Amino acid sequence: MDNLIPVTQPYMPPLEEFVPYLEAIWDSKTVTNGGRFHAQLERELCAYLGVEFLSLFSNGTLALITALQAMKITGEVITTPFSFVATTHALHWNGIRPVFVDIDPVTMNIDAKKIEAAITPQTTAILPVHVYGSPCEVEEIERIADTYGLRVLYDAAHAFGVRKNARSVLEFGDMSVLSFHGTKVFNTFEGGAIICRDAKTKRRVDQLKNFGFVDEVTVVAPGINGKMNEVQAAFGLLQLQHMEKIHTERARVDERYRAALGNVGGLRLPVTPDGCTRNHSYFPVRITRDFPITRDALYERLRAHNIAARRYFYPLISEFPTYRGLPSATRSNLPVASEISQQVLCLPIYPALTPNVQDRIIDIILAAAGLQQYAS
Repeated sequence: MDNLIPVTQPYMPPLEEFVPYLEAIWDSKTVTNGGRFHAQLERELCAYLGVEFLSLFSNGTLALITALQAMKITGEVITTPFSFVATTHALHWNGIRPVFVDIDPVTMNIDAKKIEAAITPQTTAILPVHVYGSPCEVEEIERIADTYGLRVLYDAAHAFGVRKNARSVLEFGDMSVLSFHGTKVFNTFEGGAIICRDAKTKRRVDQLKNFGFVDEVTVVAPGINGKMNEVQAAFGLLQLQHMEKIHTERARVDERYRAALGNVGGLRLPVTPDGCTRNHSYFPVRITRDFPITRDALYERLRAHNIAARRYFYPLISEFPTYRGLPSATRSNLPVASEISQQVLCLPIYPALTPNVQDRIIDIILAAAGLQQYAS
């Protein structure tokens, strides 16, 4: 359907702004392997995000897989079932056993109070996710990790530019991984990055993403091909120039939803934890039992009007065949995550979403609630 309204879409700057980058790549004959734009984007992202060491990747999944390799994680890793499957797939590809714990009923992040009970002699790390860009309980997770000698790798795929108590959330843990997929606030078509703490670790990461090469004739590890190419990097540089507009427009959509839906019975809107910023990467609403129709019925009603709202994350990772046989994957172990996965619905949010189209979305929801249409 050509007029389908997606949950999100990339911000596309004017094409004429991208042409000079493409011409420079064409003239240089350097299209990959750490070219000029790749190096420049790493520098500019470090400055923008307030971090010191960042390594670009061709996508966020390869970045997660490589981060686990660089940290030499083995055994069991405690993580959340409420995420995109790439989070747990990265563990699986490294031969690591995921151990699921339940999520917080407000933030929908991993419930830090549940982590300690899941630690066993085989536990080596914690892999939390900043779900929808809302920061985890990073201080409590850090305390637990220090107490039990565990490593912490944050899946920060949604958390570009997010801060907690004036600190970048990317500064917490041993490493953080970003996604620059086309659905994200900042994108390079496909792409991702690892944020680490020191130059030695960055060198290790950079070697692993390039087959383990140190120089032309020396390979020190069984690395992978995770390099970002010059076209992706160039698009990222152009995106950075428009980040203020991107954030402003996403905030506009967020505020409009809150104004229209904030008092609708049976709907729960996203909450920003105290001291945290939100990058408006998603707008998840929860359709509770008090709403006149079910989440799935509302989903189908929106789809019938070409609105591609997404049940994100449903099903839980723990419910997929690859993982549902794990002892920690039982619904009795994950009651909050199980309930929320049946309630959550992400509404469209992106810079190009016009007020008129957003009003259509809002009016469908208000009609389902038996309320009058939204007064624009």
